[in-house]
Amino acid sequence: MNHDLTGHNLPAEPEKATLEGRNKVLGFWLFLGAETVLFGCLFATFIGLRNEIADGPPAHEIFKLATVALATFILLTSSMTSVLAVQAMHRKATGAMQLWFGITVVLGLAFLGLEIYEFVEYVHEGHKFSTSAFSSAFYTLVGFHGAHVLFGVIWISLLMGQLARKGLTVVTAPKLYNASLYWHFVDLVWVFIFTIVYLMGKVA
Repeated sequence: MNHDLTGHNLPAEPEKATLEGRNKVLGFWLFLGAETVLFGCLFATFIGLRNEIADGPPAHEIFKLATVALATFILLTSSMTSVLAVQAMHRKATGAMQLWFGITVVLGLAFLGLEIYEFVEYVHEGHKFSTSAFSSAFYTLVGFHGAHVLFGVIWISLLMGQLARKGLTVVTAPKLYNASLYWHFVDLVWVFIFTIVYLMGKVA
């Protein structure tokens, strides 16, 4: 298929319109599989060390579920807006794509702001990276996820700029679709963090 196809000439699912596009999507799924293994190792490490608090405060004393729940709501909402962006792509509505991806970026930044605020509060309460094995495992896991969110925000922002310059084509569509997949993965990992790190830490 001609890679110069744009606008209403595009097929219903432009991200899979060419062999190259389908290969990019497949390759990205394989990448997410590797990321899953990596996060699985971090989760296993955290679970093994979560009771090794040394002289630091235990999880149930420092975790503030209200803040974490708000961050969770924001991130899950951003997953919905990225879905709406992909649906707009299938309708060839680039304006709506920019809007929904833009909201996704803003929500991602809001999540990061809350996470930074949370970390600062924990440090003031004596929960530093080097305080204990538990704190090291906590900051490594949650911070690594936060780095993924930051990367997603930057990536989507750059793709929005590319969309504005080049429009929606069978070349740009797979990139935007993969960015949405990445964002869903980041959101899914956070659900596990919220459950395993925060909820289990609060009730343990």
